[in-house]
Amino acid sequence: MSGTTRISLTPSPGFCIKSTSLNTTTLPLPSGSPLTIPANLKIFVNIAWDKNVPAPPEASEDAIERAIAGDVALAPDASDPEDWFVPVIVSEPRQDKDKAGKPSAVFDCIFNSSLKSRALRSPEFKTFLIELAFQRIEVQYGVQLSRQIGTPNIASKGKLTPRSVLVPTALLSSHASSAAAAPSSSVTSTAPTPTSPHLQLEPGAGSKPANAARKPLIEEVDGSPASPPVPKSILKKPSAAVSPATPAPAPAPLVPDFSWSKTDDGRLRIVLSVPNLTRASISHTTLDLEPRRLIFSSPASSPSQPAYALDLDLDLPDASIEGLFSSAGDAGQEKSARQALTLKRQRALDVDGARAEWRVEERLLVLYA
Repeated sequence: MSGTTRISLTPSPGFCIKSTSLNTTTLPLPSGSPLTIPANLKIFVNIAWDKNVPAPPEASEDAIERAIAGDVALAPDASDPEDWFVPVIVSEPRQDKDKAGKPSAVFDCIFNSSLKSRALRSPEFKTFLIELAFQRIEVQYGVQLSRQIGTPNIASKGKLTPRSVLVPTALLSSHASSAAAAPSSSVTSTAPTPTSPHLQLEPGAGSKPANAARKPLIEEVDGSPASPPVPKSILKKPSAAVSPATPAPAPAPLVPDFSWSKTDDGRLRIVLSVPNLTRASISHTTLDLEPRRLIFSSPASSPSQPAYALDLDLDLPDASIEGLFSSAGDAGQEKSARQALTLKRQRALDVDGARAEWRVEERLLVLYA
């Protein structure tokens, strides 16, 4: 085929995202019988790595940051030549079952291995790749995916098998291999479209029916505010330019006081103390959970009050974890550092079964994992 090259892939697992289909789609797959994906079906998206997937072009850090912010066109041929784009290979969907034995579908989205390290150290870049994968699945197969997502405690749903694909020759570097095999997937170069406020993380599915109302991980336990709308995207909108009349920058975010304990049934109970937060902040507060990492963020409740932020990676060295809580230099922060270090010695967090409560009167966020 003119303009394309066949390459062989042996993808390695990165992480898995759980979503839900929002529409019913019948896919006439070239490799077999048509597959119908009904609305409200659980969808697993495997983010995987392979060195033979075309790498993104060289670009300035500013161009990369603009792409992460969503301030680029969907297709590279419609964007500014300086815009950064990321090739991604999307597999055909395959049928599977979730932990409860209910039907599900799985997509593999494979990126160049060079992106792995940045995804591990940057939550924003990881979110960028997730949104890019979701958009490519939607464009390629017509399956609309909910942005209420979960992060199962697995590297991939099912085994990632070797495969071969056709890619545009122009995307390949001069030393790319052209191993011969029949194609089974396609590759697209793209970047996510502009986006909405924040990612909402959901725990693993319990015994709810597939069409049950979806809830974010953080829930208010003594009130009933309206649930935030389902976002059209899981990236943040690019910030507006600062004008000369813009007030002075807001103070640096506070690190919440941190503690943990074990419940009678063996769950880890993590408590973040956030005394300056208000009820209005709840819908803008985000909590992302990984087996060895907790990321919490909440905006300032007023111009005079700072925001809160904590990125606790339990795989960091002890000194780095202590450094997260050292800026305030008070006894409470020293106690938080000791608590974080003891949590580091515990088992991995139960991401799939996690539940969190926002206790407004006590100004506490309580996470059970």
